[in-house]
Amino acid sequence: MSANDSFNESFYSYLEAHLERTFAHSNQERIQTLWCDGIRPPIIESQLTKKSVDDSRQIVTKAFIGHSPTADAYDLTILFGKYSLRRYAKGASLIDCIPDSESTDWMEIDTASHTIQIQLK
Repeated sequence: MSANDSFNESFYSYLEAHLERTFAHSNQERIQTLWCDGIRPPIIESQLTKKSVDDSRQIVTKAFIGHSPTADAYDLTILFGKYSLRRYAKGASLIDCIPDSESTDWMEIDTASHTIQIQLK
Protein backbone atom coordinates (compact mmCIF):
# COMPACT_ATOMS: atom_id res chain seq x y z
CA MET A 1 0.00 0.00 0.00
CA SER A 2 1.16 3.53 -0.70
CA ALA A 3 0.40 6.65 1.31
CA ASN A 4 -2.02 7.68 -1.44
CA ASP A 5 -4.05 4.59 -0.51
CA SER A 6 -4.91 6.41 2.74
CA PHE A 7 -6.25 9.52 1.02
CA ASN A 8 -8.67 8.01 -1.48
CA GLU A 9 -12.29 8.01 -2.65
CA SER A 10 -13.44 5.95 0.35
CA PHE A 11 -11.93 8.52 2.71
CA TYR A 12 -13.46 11.43 0.77
CA SER A 13 -16.92 9.84 0.76
CA TYR A 14 -16.80 9.00 4.45
CA LEU A 15 -15.53 12.47 5.40
CA GLU A 16 -18.23 14.12 3.28
CA ALA A 17 -21.04 12.33 5.17
CA HIS A 18 -19.25 12.74 8.51
CA LEU A 19 -18.94 16.50 8.03
CA GLU A 20 -22.70 16.75 7.47
CA ARG A 21 -23.34 14.87 10.73
CA THR A 22 -20.87 17.17 12.50
CA PHE A 23 -22.48 20.31 11.03
CA ALA A 24 -25.83 19.12 12.44
CA HIS A 25 -24.30 19.09 15.95
CA SER A 26 -23.07 22.69 15.74
CA ASN A 27 -24.46 25.26 18.16
CA GLN A 28 -24.69 27.72 15.25
CA GLU A 29 -27.93 27.41 13.31
CA ARG A 30 -26.33 28.50 10.01
CA ILE A 31 -23.77 25.68 10.32
CA GLN A 32 -26.39 23.08 11.32
CA THR A 33 -28.07 23.34 7.92
CA LEU A 34 -24.91 23.04 5.80
CA TRP A 35 -24.31 20.03 3.60
CA CYS A 36 -21.21 18.73 1.84
CA ASP A 37 -21.43 17.87 -1.85
CA GLY A 38 -18.02 16.35 -2.29
CA ILE A 39 -14.33 16.49 -1.48
CA ARG A 40 -11.80 16.57 -4.27
CA PRO A 41 -8.25 15.24 -4.44
CA PRO A 42 -5.59 17.94 -4.01
CA ILE A 43 -4.57 19.79 -7.17
CA ILE A 44 -0.93 19.61 -6.07
CA GLU A 45 -0.39 15.85 -5.93
CA SER A 46 3.12 16.19 -4.50
CA GLN A 47 1.59 17.10 -1.13
CA LEU A 48 0.33 13.50 -0.93
CA THR A 49 3.83 12.03 -0.59
CA LYS A 50 4.73 10.54 2.77
CA LYS A 51 7.57 13.06 3.14
CA SER A 52 5.34 16.04 2.38
CA VAL A 53 2.66 14.94 4.86
CA ASP A 54 5.26 14.13 7.50
CA ASP A 55 6.94 17.54 7.05
CA SER A 56 3.81 19.73 6.79
CA ARG A 57 1.39 17.54 8.78
CA GLN A 58 -1.41 18.64 6.50
CA ILE A 59 -3.09 18.23 3.12
CA VAL A 60 -4.91 21.14 1.48
CA THR A 61 -7.74 20.41 -0.93
CA LYS A 62 -11.31 21.50 -1.79
CA ALA A 63 -14.68 20.65 -0.30
CA PHE A 64 -18.01 21.73 -1.77
CA ILE A 65 -20.21 22.99 1.05
CA GLY A 66 -23.42 24.97 1.08
CA HIS A 67 -27.10 25.31 1.72
CA SER A 68 -29.44 23.55 -0.67
CA PRO A 69 -29.53 23.92 -3.66
CA THR A 70 -26.04 25.46 -4.02
CA ALA A 71 -22.58 24.53 -2.81
CA ASP A 72 -19.47 26.70 -2.80
CA ALA A 73 -15.84 25.60 -3.06
CA TYR A 74 -14.18 25.77 0.35
CA ASP A 75 -10.45 25.51 1.00
CA LEU A 76 -10.19 22.38 3.15
CA THR A 77 -7.11 21.94 5.32
CA ILE A 78 -6.76 18.49 6.86
CA LEU A 79 -4.35 18.55 9.80
CA PHE A 80 -2.71 15.30 10.87
CA GLY A 81 -2.26 14.20 14.48
CA LYS A 82 0.19 11.53 15.66
CA TYR A 83 -2.18 8.61 15.04
CA SER A 84 -3.17 9.72 11.53
CA LEU A 85 0.48 10.40 10.61
CA ARG A 86 1.38 6.81 11.54
CA ARG A 87 -1.60 5.45 9.59
CA TYR A 88 -0.74 7.60 6.55
CA ALA A 89 2.90 6.48 6.59
CA LYS A 90 1.69 2.85 6.47
CA GLY A 91 -0.83 3.56 3.70
CA ALA A 92 -3.64 2.49 6.04
CA SER A 93 -7.18 3.85 6.13
CA LEU A 94 -7.65 7.24 7.79
CA ILE A 95 -11.37 6.78 8.44
CA ASP A 96 -10.84 5.79 12.08
CA CYS A 97 -8.70 8.95 12.53
CA ILE A 98 -11.73 11.22 12.07
CA PRO A 99 -13.07 12.40 15.46
CA ASP A 100 -16.63 11.82 16.65
CA SER A 101 -19.33 13.72 14.74
CA GLU A 102 -21.14 14.65 17.97
CA SER A 103 -18.40 17.18 18.76
CA THR A 104 -17.35 20.11 16.60
CA ASP A 105 -14.07 20.68 18.50
CA TRP A 106 -12.04 19.07 15.71
CA MET A 107 -13.44 21.31 12.97
CA GLU A 108 -13.34 25.04 12.25
CA ILE A 109 -15.44 26.49 9.45
CA ASP A 110 -15.62 30.07 8.22
CA THR A 111 -18.55 30.56 5.86
CA ALA A 112 -17.47 34.13 5.00
CA SER A 113 -13.99 33.18 3.77
CA HIS A 114 -15.03 29.70 2.55
CA THR A 115 -12.46 27.84 4.61
CA ILE A 116 -12.70 24.71 6.70
CA GLN A 117 -10.00 23.11 8.81
CA ILE A 118 -10.23 19.69 10.39
CA GLN A 119 -7.92 17.97 12.87
CA LEU A 120 -7.47 14.21 12.55
CA LYS A 121 -6.47 12.12 15.56
